Amino acid sequence: MTAHGVTGLDEFAAGARAWLSARLPVRGDAPRESVAVFHDLPHEEERALIGRIQDWLRIRYDAGYGAIAWPREHGGAGLTPLHEEAFAEVEREFVTPGQHELTSVSTALIAPTVQMFGTPLQRQRLVEPLLRGDELACQLFSEPSAGSDLAGLGTRAVCDGSGWVVNGQKVWSSGAQFAGWGELICRTDPSVPKHKGLTAFLLPMDTPGVDVRPLRQMSGGSSFCEVFLDDVRIPDALRLGEVGGGWAVTLATLGFERGHSGATADVGGGFAQLAHDARKLGRTGDPEVRRALAEVWLAEKVGALSAQRDRESRLAGAEPGPMGSLRKLDWAQRLKQVSDAAAVVLGPRLVADAGDGTYRWTEHYLGAPGYRIAGGSDEVQRTIIAERLLGLPPEPRADRGVAWKDIPR
Repeated sequence: MTAHGVTGLDEFAAGARAWLSARLPVRGDAPRESVAVFHDLPHEEERALIGRIQDWLRIRYDAGYGAIAWPREHGGAGLTPLHEEAFAEVEREFVTPGQHELTSVSTALIAPTVQMFGTPLQRQRLVEPLLRGDELACQLFSEPSAGSDLAGLGTRAVCDGSGWVVNGQKVWSSGAQFAGWGELICRTDPSVPKHKGLTAFLLPMDTPGVDVRPLRQMSGGSSFCEVFLDDVRIPDALRLGEVGGGWAVTLATLGFERGHSGATADVGGGFAQLAHDARKLGRTGDPEVRRALAEVWLAEKVGALSAQRDRESRLAGAEPGPMGSLRKLDWAQRLKQVSDAAAVVLGPRLVADAGDGTYRWTEHYLGAPGYRIAGGSDEVQRTIIAERLLGLPPEPRADRGVAWKDIPR
Protein backbone atom coordinates (compact mmCIF):
# COMPACT_ATOMS: atom_id res chain seq x y z
CA MET A 1 0.00 0.00 0.00
CA THR A 2 1.29 3.46 -0.85
CA ALA A 3 0.79 6.74 0.94
CA HIS A 4 -1.28 8.11 -1.96
CA GLY A 5 -4.45 6.32 -1.00
CA VAL A 6 -4.64 7.46 2.60
CA THR A 7 -5.89 10.80 3.92
CA GLY A 8 -6.78 10.43 7.65
CA LEU A 9 -3.84 10.82 10.04
CA ASP A 10 -4.65 7.74 12.14
CA GLU A 11 -5.16 5.54 9.09
CA PHE A 12 -2.08 7.03 7.47
CA ALA A 13 0.09 6.36 10.52
CA ALA A 14 -1.20 2.79 10.80
CA GLY A 15 -0.47 2.16 7.14
CA ALA A 16 3.01 3.66 7.47
CA ARG A 17 3.75 1.53 10.53
CA ALA A 18 2.70 -1.63 8.73
CA TRP A 19 4.81 -0.71 5.71
CA LEU A 20 7.86 0.12 7.84
CA SER A 21 7.57 -3.00 10.00
CA ALA A 22 7.85 -5.14 6.87
CA ARG A 23 11.16 -3.50 5.97
CA LEU A 24 12.97 -2.31 9.10
CA PRO A 25 13.70 -3.71 12.58
CA VAL A 26 11.88 -2.07 15.48
CA ARG A 27 14.09 0.24 17.52
CA GLY A 28 12.80 -1.05 20.84
CA ASP A 29 13.08 0.62 24.24
CA ALA A 30 16.84 1.21 24.10
CA PRO A 31 17.62 4.80 23.07
CA ARG A 32 19.59 5.48 19.90
CA GLU A 33 23.29 4.95 20.67
CA SER A 34 24.85 7.76 18.65
CA VAL A 35 24.62 11.29 20.05
CA ALA A 36 26.92 12.90 17.47
CA VAL A 37 25.79 16.15 15.89
CA PHE A 38 28.26 15.75 13.01
CA HIS A 39 29.75 12.48 11.79
CA ASP A 40 33.34 11.56 12.61
CA LEU A 41 33.92 8.85 10.02
CA PRO A 42 36.72 7.96 7.61
CA HIS A 43 35.99 9.06 4.05
CA GLU A 44 34.96 5.65 2.73
CA GLU A 45 32.76 4.89 5.75
CA GLU A 46 31.00 8.23 5.36
CA ARG A 47 30.46 7.54 1.66
CA ALA A 48 29.03 4.11 2.54
CA LEU A 49 26.66 5.70 5.08
CA ILE A 50 25.41 8.15 2.46
CA GLY A 51 24.91 5.25 0.06
CA ARG A 52 22.74 3.38 2.58
CA ILE A 53 20.67 6.52 3.18
CA GLN A 54 20.24 6.98 -0.59
CA ASP A 55 19.01 3.39 -0.91
CA TRP A 56 16.43 4.03 1.82
CA LEU A 57 15.33 7.31 0.21
CA ARG A 58 14.62 5.44 -3.04
CA ILE A 59 12.57 2.77 -1.28
CA ARG A 60 10.58 5.42 0.58
CA TYR A 61 10.00 7.58 -2.48
CA ASP A 62 8.89 4.69 -4.68
CA ALA A 63 6.36 3.67 -2.02
CA GLY A 64 4.89 7.18 -1.82
CA TYR A 65 6.57 8.20 1.44
CA GLY A 66 9.36 10.33 0.01
CA ALA A 67 7.52 13.58 -0.78
CA ILE A 68 4.42 13.29 1.35
CA ALA A 69 3.48 16.98 1.49
CA TRP A 70 4.39 17.74 -2.13
CA PRO A 71 1.54 18.22 -4.64
CA ARG A 72 0.73 15.22 -6.80
CA GLU A 73 1.56 17.12 -9.97
CA HIS A 74 5.09 17.61 -8.62
CA GLY A 75 5.59 13.93 -7.80
CA GLY A 76 4.37 14.00 -4.22
CA ALA A 77 1.60 12.29 -2.29
CA GLY A 78 -0.54 15.44 -2.15
CA LEU A 79 -1.03 15.21 1.61
CA THR A 80 -0.26 17.71 4.38
CA PRO A 81 2.75 18.58 6.57
CA LEU A 82 0.88 16.86 9.42
CA HIS A 83 0.99 13.60 7.47
CA GLU A 84 4.69 14.18 6.85
CA GLU A 85 5.28 14.65 10.57
CA ALA A 86 3.15 11.60 11.38
CA PHE A 87 5.34 9.47 9.12
CA ALA A 88 8.53 10.88 10.67
CA GLU A 89 7.21 10.08 14.14
CA VAL A 90 6.36 6.50 13.18
CA GLU A 91 9.68 6.07 11.36
CA ARG A 92 11.53 6.90 14.60
CA GLU A 93 10.14 3.65 16.02
CA PHE A 94 12.37 1.73 13.60
CA VAL A 95 16.09 1.40 12.93
CA THR A 96 16.88 3.37 9.75
CA PRO A 97 20.23 3.81 7.99
CA GLY A 98 20.64 7.16 9.78
CA GLN A 99 21.06 10.72 8.56
CA HIS A 100 23.62 12.92 6.86
CA GLU A 101 23.65 16.66 6.26
CA LEU A 102 24.07 16.20 2.51
CA THR A 103 21.01 14.01 2.00
CA SER A 104 18.91 16.33 4.16
CA VAL A 105 20.09 19.39 2.21
CA SER A 106 19.34 17.63 -1.08
CA THR A 107 15.79 16.55 -0.25
CA ALA A 108 14.55 19.29 2.08
CA LEU A 109 16.33 22.42 0.82
CA ILE A 110 17.55 22.24 -2.75
CA ALA A 111 14.84 20.04 -4.28
CA PRO A 112 12.04 22.48 -3.29
CA THR A 113 14.18 25.45 -4.35
CA VAL A 114 14.67 23.98 -7.83
CA GLN A 115 10.96 23.21 -7.98
CA MET A 116 10.18 26.83 -7.11
CA PHE A 117 12.68 28.64 -9.37
CA GLY A 118 13.88 26.10 -11.93
CA THR A 119 13.05 25.91 -15.60
CA PRO A 120 10.99 22.91 -16.77
CA LEU A 121 14.19 21.20 -17.91
CA GLN A 122 15.93 21.90 -14.57
CA ARG A 123 12.97 20.55 -12.63
CA GLN A 124 12.82 17.45 -14.81
CA ARG A 125 16.56 16.90 -14.47
CA LEU A 126 16.88 17.37 -10.73
CA VAL A 127 13.75 17.51 -8.57
CA GLU A 128 12.71 13.87 -8.53
CA PRO A 129 16.32 12.59 -8.55
CA LEU A 130 17.06 14.78 -5.50
CA LEU A 131 13.94 13.66 -3.65
CA ARG A 132 14.63 10.03 -4.53
CA GLY A 133 18.28 10.12 -3.50
CA ASP A 134 19.60 9.52 -7.02
CA GLU A 135 21.32 12.93 -6.99
CA LEU A 136 22.98 14.81 -4.13
CA ALA A 137 23.44 18.59 -3.96
CA CYS A 138 25.22 20.89 -1.53
CA GLN A 139 24.89 24.61 -0.77
CA LEU A 140 27.58 26.96 -2.06
CA PHE A 141 26.55 30.09 -0.15
CA SER A 142 28.89 31.24 2.63
CA GLU A 143 32.28 32.83 2.05
CA PRO A 144 35.27 33.55 4.33
CA SER A 145 35.19 37.29 3.59
CA ALA A 146 31.42 37.73 4.04
CA GLY A 147 30.92 36.11 7.44
CA SER A 148 27.28 36.27 8.52
CA ASP A 149 26.59 38.95 5.88
CA LEU A 150 25.62 36.47 3.18
CA ALA A 151 24.43 39.22 0.83
CA GLY A 152 27.94 40.67 0.94
CA LEU A 153 29.49 37.68 -0.83
CA GLY A 154 32.10 38.37 -3.50
CA THR A 155 32.35 35.26 -5.71
CA ARG A 156 32.01 36.70 -9.22
CA ALA A 157 30.14 35.31 -12.19
CA VAL A 158 30.82 37.17 -15.44
CA CYS A 159 28.66 36.62 -18.50
CA ASP A 160 30.66 35.23 -21.41
CA GLY A 161 28.49 34.69 -24.46
CA SER A 162 26.05 31.88 -23.71
CA GLY A 163 27.48 31.12 -20.29
CA TRP A 164 29.21 32.42 -17.18
CA VAL A 165 32.75 32.30 -15.82
CA VAL A 166 32.96 32.02 -12.03
CA ASN A 167 35.86 32.80 -9.70
CA GLY A 168 35.83 32.80 -5.92
CA GLN A 169 35.70 30.69 -2.78
CA LYS A 170 32.91 29.15 -0.70
CA VAL A 171 33.11 27.62 2.77
CA TRP A 172 31.07 25.53 5.25
CA SER A 173 29.56 23.53 2.37
CA SER A 174 28.28 20.38 4.09
CA GLY A 175 29.01 17.19 2.17
CA ALA A 176 30.47 18.96 -0.88
CA GLN A 177 33.06 16.20 -1.29
CA PHE A 178 30.22 13.72 -2.01
CA ALA A 179 27.85 16.01 -3.92
CA GLY A 180 27.16 15.83 -7.64
CA TRP A 181 25.60 19.29 -7.73
CA GLY A 182 25.83 22.59 -5.89
CA GLU A 183 23.40 25.47 -5.51
CA LEU A 184 25.76 28.37 -6.13
CA ILE A 185 25.14 32.04 -5.34
CA CYS A 186 27.38 34.55 -7.16
CA ARG A 187 27.72 38.27 -7.62
CA THR A 188 26.89 39.20 -11.19
CA ASP A 189 26.56 42.98 -10.82
CA PRO A 190 28.82 44.80 -8.34
CA SER A 191 27.46 48.22 -9.37
CA VAL A 192 24.13 47.80 -7.52
CA PRO A 193 23.36 47.35 -3.78
CA LYS A 194 24.52 43.99 -2.47
CA HIS A 195 21.12 42.24 -2.35
CA LYS A 196 20.30 43.15 -5.96
CA GLY A 197 23.46 42.01 -7.72
CA LEU A 198 23.28 38.27 -6.99
CA THR A 199 22.39 35.37 -9.28
CA ALA A 200 21.93 31.66 -8.51
CA PHE A 201 23.25 28.72 -10.52
CA LEU A 202 23.12 24.94 -10.49
CA LEU A 203 26.74 23.79 -10.64
CA PRO A 204 27.84 20.24 -11.56
CA MET A 205 30.58 19.62 -8.98
CA ASP A 206 32.78 17.80 -11.49
CA THR A 207 33.10 20.94 -13.63
CA PRO A 208 36.75 21.81 -14.39
CA GLY A 209 38.05 24.44 -11.98
CA VAL A 210 36.03 23.23 -8.95
CA ASP A 211 38.34 22.23 -6.08
CA VAL A 212 36.69 20.76 -2.95
CA ARG A 213 38.76 20.59 0.25
CA PRO A 214 37.24 19.01 3.39
CA LEU A 215 37.79 20.91 6.65
CA ARG A 216 38.66 19.02 9.82
CA GLN A 217 36.28 20.03 12.63
CA MET A 218 37.04 20.07 16.35
CA SER A 219 34.55 17.22 16.78
CA GLY A 220 36.84 15.08 14.60
CA GLY A 221 34.82 14.82 11.39
CA SER A 222 35.08 16.68 8.11
CA SER A 223 31.44 17.29 7.21
CA PHE A 224 32.19 20.85 6.11
CA CYS A 225 34.24 21.80 3.07
CA GLU A 226 35.77 24.82 1.42
CA VAL A 227 35.26 25.03 -2.33
CA PHE A 228 37.52 26.99 -4.68
CA LEU A 229 36.19 28.12 -8.07
CA ASP A 230 38.84 28.95 -10.66
CA ASP A 231 37.53 30.03 -14.08
CA VAL A 232 34.59 27.66 -13.72
CA ARG A 233 32.34 27.80 -16.80
CA ILE A 234 28.59 27.39 -16.27
CA PRO A 235 26.11 27.45 -19.19
CA ASP A 236 23.26 29.91 -18.87
CA ALA A 237 20.87 26.94 -19.05
CA LEU A 238 21.98 26.14 -15.47
CA ARG A 239 21.14 29.60 -14.13
CA LEU A 240 18.53 29.21 -11.38
CA GLY A 241 16.01 32.05 -11.52
CA GLU A 242 16.49 35.48 -13.03
CA VAL A 243 19.74 37.37 -13.45
CA GLY A 244 19.95 39.57 -10.37
CA GLY A 245 17.29 37.46 -8.62
CA GLY A 246 19.71 35.36 -6.58
CA TRP A 247 18.72 36.87 -3.25
CA ALA A 248 15.14 35.58 -3.63
CA VAL A 249 16.52 32.11 -4.40
CA THR A 250 18.82 32.34 -1.38
CA LEU A 251 16.01 33.40 0.96
CA ALA A 252 13.83 30.54 -0.26
CA THR A 253 16.52 27.96 0.46
CA LEU A 254 17.28 29.48 3.86
CA GLY A 255 13.55 29.49 4.62
CA PHE A 256 13.36 25.77 3.88
CA GLU A 257 16.47 25.25 6.03
CA ARG A 258 15.14 27.12 9.05
CA GLY A 259 11.77 25.44 8.75
CA HIS A 260 13.55 22.07 8.62
CA SER A 261 15.72 22.79 11.68
CA GLY A 262 14.85 20.52 14.55
CA ALA A 263 12.42 18.55 12.41
CA THR A 264 14.25 15.36 13.27
CA ALA A 265 15.14 13.86 16.62
CA ASP A 266 18.14 12.05 15.12
CA VAL A 267 20.61 14.95 15.20
CA GLY A 268 22.65 14.84 18.39
CA GLY A 269 21.52 13.41 21.70
CA GLY A 270 18.53 14.22 23.83
CA PHE A 271 16.57 13.33 26.95
CA ALA A 272 16.32 9.61 26.19
CA GLN A 273 20.09 9.12 25.94
CA LEU A 274 20.83 11.39 28.91
CA ALA A 275 18.32 9.59 31.14
CA HIS A 276 19.68 6.19 30.04
CA ASP A 277 23.24 7.14 30.98
CA ALA A 278 22.15 8.77 34.24
CA ARG A 279 20.47 5.51 35.26
CA LYS A 280 23.48 3.46 34.17
CA LEU A 281 25.78 5.63 36.29
CA GLY A 282 23.39 5.63 39.27
CA ARG A 283 23.06 9.41 39.18
CA THR A 284 19.29 9.84 39.01
CA GLY A 285 19.16 10.61 42.76
CA ASP A 286 21.39 13.66 42.39
CA PRO A 287 19.20 16.79 42.51
CA GLU A 288 21.37 18.65 39.97
CA VAL A 289 21.13 15.74 37.55
CA ARG A 290 17.37 15.57 38.02
CA ARG A 291 17.08 19.31 37.39
CA ALA A 292 19.17 19.12 34.21
CA LEU A 293 17.16 16.15 32.90
CA ALA A 294 13.87 17.89 33.66
CA GLU A 295 14.96 21.03 31.80
CA VAL A 296 15.89 19.01 28.71
CA TRP A 297 12.62 17.09 28.84
CA LEU A 298 10.62 20.32 29.11
CA ALA A 299 12.59 21.94 26.29
CA GLU A 300 11.88 18.98 24.00
CA LYS A 301 8.16 19.08 24.81
CA VAL A 302 7.96 22.82 24.24
CA GLY A 303 9.84 22.38 20.97
CA ALA A 304 7.39 19.71 19.84
CA LEU A 305 4.41 21.93 20.70
CA SER A 306 6.00 24.87 18.89
CA ALA A 307 6.58 22.74 15.80
CA GLN A 308 2.97 21.56 15.93
CA ARG A 309 1.73 25.15 16.10
CA ASP A 310 3.99 26.07 13.19
CA ARG A 311 2.58 23.21 11.08
CA GLU A 312 -1.01 24.12 11.88
CA SER A 313 -0.29 27.75 10.97
CA ARG A 314 1.07 26.64 7.59
CA LEU A 315 -1.95 24.41 7.06
CA ALA A 316 -4.10 27.49 7.57
CA GLY A 317 -2.26 29.16 4.70
CA ALA A 318 0.39 31.17 6.53
CA GLU A 319 3.81 31.53 4.92
CA PRO A 320 6.85 30.17 6.86
CA GLY A 321 8.35 33.67 7.16
CA PRO A 322 10.36 34.72 10.22
CA MET A 323 8.86 31.97 12.41
CA GLY A 324 11.50 29.71 10.90
CA SER A 325 14.16 31.88 12.57
CA LEU A 326 12.47 31.45 15.94
CA ARG A 327 12.34 27.70 15.48
CA LYS A 328 15.95 27.50 14.31
CA LEU A 329 17.20 29.61 17.23
CA ASP A 330 15.26 27.49 19.70
CA TRP A 331 16.70 24.29 18.24
CA ALA A 332 20.31 25.56 18.39
CA GLN A 333 19.79 26.59 22.02
CA ARG A 334 18.29 23.19 22.80
CA LEU A 335 21.40 21.44 21.46
CA LYS A 336 23.50 23.56 23.83
CA GLN A 337 21.14 22.75 26.70
CA VAL A 338 21.67 19.04 26.06
CA SER A 339 25.45 19.62 26.14
CA ASP A 340 25.18 21.43 29.47
CA ALA A 341 23.06 18.60 30.87
CA ALA A 342 25.56 16.01 29.64
CA ALA A 343 28.31 17.82 31.58
CA VAL A 344 26.17 17.64 34.74
CA VAL A 345 25.28 13.96 34.26
CA LEU A 346 28.75 12.76 33.28
CA GLY A 347 31.11 15.01 35.19
CA PRO A 348 34.75 14.06 34.38
CA ARG A 349 33.57 11.33 32.00
CA LEU A 350 32.78 14.03 29.47
CA VAL A 351 36.51 14.72 28.98
CA ALA A 352 38.04 11.37 29.96
CA ASP A 353 37.14 8.02 28.41
CA ALA A 354 36.06 5.72 31.25
CA GLY A 355 35.45 2.83 28.86
CA ASP A 356 31.73 2.70 29.62
CA GLY A 357 30.42 4.32 26.43
CA THR A 358 29.61 7.71 27.93
CA TYR A 359 32.62 9.42 26.31
CA ARG A 360 30.60 9.52 23.08
CA TRP A 361 28.93 12.65 24.45
CA THR A 362 32.04 14.62 23.47
CA GLU A 363 30.81 14.28 19.86
CA HIS A 364 27.64 16.11 20.83
CA TYR A 365 29.39 18.69 23.03
CA LEU A 366 31.92 19.64 20.35
CA GLY A 367 29.47 19.47 17.44
CA ALA A 368 26.50 21.37 18.88
CA PRO A 369 28.07 24.88 18.49
CA GLY A 370 28.13 24.34 14.72
CA TYR A 371 24.38 24.79 14.54
CA ARG A 372 24.69 28.24 16.11
CA ILE A 373 26.26 29.19 12.76
CA ALA A 374 24.72 26.82 10.21
CA GLY A 375 21.70 28.22 8.38
CA GLY A 376 22.37 31.71 9.68
CA SER A 377 24.03 32.55 13.00
CA ASP A 378 22.10 33.06 16.23
CA GLU A 379 22.74 36.80 15.92
CA VAL A 380 21.17 36.87 12.45
CA GLN A 381 18.13 34.97 13.72
CA ARG A 382 17.69 37.40 16.61
CA THR A 383 17.83 40.36 14.23
CA ILE A 384 15.15 38.78 12.00
CA ILE A 385 12.95 38.03 15.03
CA ALA A 386 13.38 41.56 16.39
CA GLU A 387 12.59 43.32 13.13
CA ARG A 388 10.02 41.05 11.50
CA LEU A 389 8.20 39.50 14.46
CA LEU A 390 8.52 42.08 17.23
CA GLY A 391 8.38 45.13 14.96
CA LEU A 392 11.44 46.75 16.52
CA PRO A 393 13.32 49.48 14.60
CA PRO A 394 15.66 48.01 11.98
CA GLU A 395 19.32 47.63 12.78
CA PRO A 396 21.38 50.56 11.40
CA ARG A 397 23.01 49.57 8.11
CA ALA A 398 25.62 51.90 6.65
CA ASP A 399 25.65 49.99 3.36
CA ARG A 400 21.93 50.38 2.66
CA GLY A 401 21.47 51.55 -0.92
CA VAL A 402 25.23 51.60 -1.56
CA ALA A 403 26.65 49.76 -4.57
CA TRP A 404 28.50 46.62 -3.49
CA LYS A 405 31.74 47.79 -5.15
CA ASP A 406 31.67 50.98 -3.05
CA ILE A 407 31.28 49.27 0.32
CA PRO A 408 34.54 49.56 2.37
CA ARG A 409 36.26 46.23 3.05
